[in-house]
Amino acid sequence: MKHNAKPHWLLAALLATSLPLQAAVTAEEAAKLKSTLTPVGAEKAGNKAGTIPAWDGGLSKAPAGYRNGDARPDPFAADKPLLSISAKNMAEHADKLTDGVQALMKKHPDFRIDVYPTRRSAAAPQFVYDNTFQNATRAKTVDGGHGVEGAYGGIPFPIPKDGYEAIWNHRLAWRGGNYTMPVRVWVVTADGRRNMASGGVQTISQTYYDKTGSLDKFDGFYQFGKFVANAPGSKAGEAILAHDGVNASAPRGLWQYLVGQRRVRKAPSVAYDTPDSVTSGIGLFDEAFNLFGPIDKHDLKLVGKKEIYIPYNNNRAAAAKVEDLVTPGTLNPAQVRWELHRVWEVEATLAAGKRHVVPKRKYYIDEDSWQIVLFDGWDAKGQLWRTNYSLMLTAPDVPVVTSFVMWGGYDMQSGAYYLNMASNELPRQYEVMPPLLRSVFSPELLASEGSR
Repeated sequence: MKHNAKPHWLLAALLATSLPLQAAVTAEEAAKLKSTLTPVGAEKAGNKAGTIPAWDGGLSKAPAGYRNGDARPDPFAADKPLLSISAKNMAEHADKLTDGVQALMKKHPDFRIDVYPTRRSAAAPQFVYDNTFQNATRAKTVDGGHGVEGAYGGIPFPIPKDGYEAIWNHRLAWRGGNYTMPVRVWVVTADGRRNMASGGVQTISQTYYDKTGSLDKFDGFYQFGKFVANAPGSKAGEAILAHDGVNASAPRGLWQYLVGQRRVRKAPSVAYDTPDSVTSGIGLFDEAFNLFGPIDKHDLKLVGKKEIYIPYNNNRAAAAKVEDLVTPGTLNPAQVRWELHRVWEVEATLAAGKRHVVPKRKYYIDEDSWQIVLFDGWDAKGQLWRTNYSLMLTAPDVPVVTSFVMWGGYDMQSGAYYLNMASNELPRQYEVMPPLLRSVFSPELLASEGSR
């Protein structure tokens, strides 16, 4: 043995402490999904203070007269705010506010959050619940936590043991299966000017949730998505296509069509801390949809569960006029609904030997939907730099509560912010579709769509 070599037993111990847990939960633990936990692993009971109610199944029935693709009415329009929190009284509520929300209050004296009664509206189809129960005892992480095996059609780790499992729950969360929507991306500069950075059509297919599929038939690609721009004129025709897989057997594919080049090219740079062209560079590509692409430059730690105020049930914001919602400084506080919910906190810190302009992040994942609702990012000097959000939309017709519409972020240092995936004042909203053919997400079709 070389003088500086470590004995085999020590190397094994080091690996055991550095890699995420890989074992599925026991049958006894999984049984809680049919008793004290909801079918996706949230605490079924309310909190001791009575400020978070028990989950009673969520909202799973479409409003009378609702048509797929219409703006969804606010199911809780009669609710009134319980309290408002701003810089004046945030110290009294600091334990339930993220660092980013507190920083916004300090930076913008007029910014506040209006807290409404908590409505646990999240729901999913029964087949999602059934698959989640099966996943609980068969799913495991691989590739150092950056891959998954043994999961299909439901939350992979309803009783998570580490940060990697919690983040995979977000990636594979139920968001409606197949859907499309016309969207606009609004950016607001530090001096309060609002501009449309991009406009187009977003289409997503969650093939992981194909009801006719199964774990045995699953080829590893859990999601296909594309965005085809139609505005402004300078970006019309540009397009981005992504094929996302659960592990190395289904490697990620990214393509981009640029009008000036008139060709589809692979786009490996559409990832990590590359500035996101869709948001005029205010956001980063791995901040898109709250988490986009690999995040293997960070180590993930499951901090635990806590109660915080998060944006939730924001159907009113989705139906607001752009000028009423996207205002100077911040989103208009009067249009955004906040509620007290339990979330899982995951801390991401820069991995050894890696580089990223945001070396530390904190993700907050809603326990009822397993989707990231808020997250903050710090720069290399340890200063809070970015705070990102999703205005969770409630769609009982699906049923789903989704974070994939109306999300964005604030650059705390430049003062700019953006709102992405906004269908406000457009003829259609988040619209569920039948299963889509794989050819819809082919690079060849992307070229024809972009060149129109």
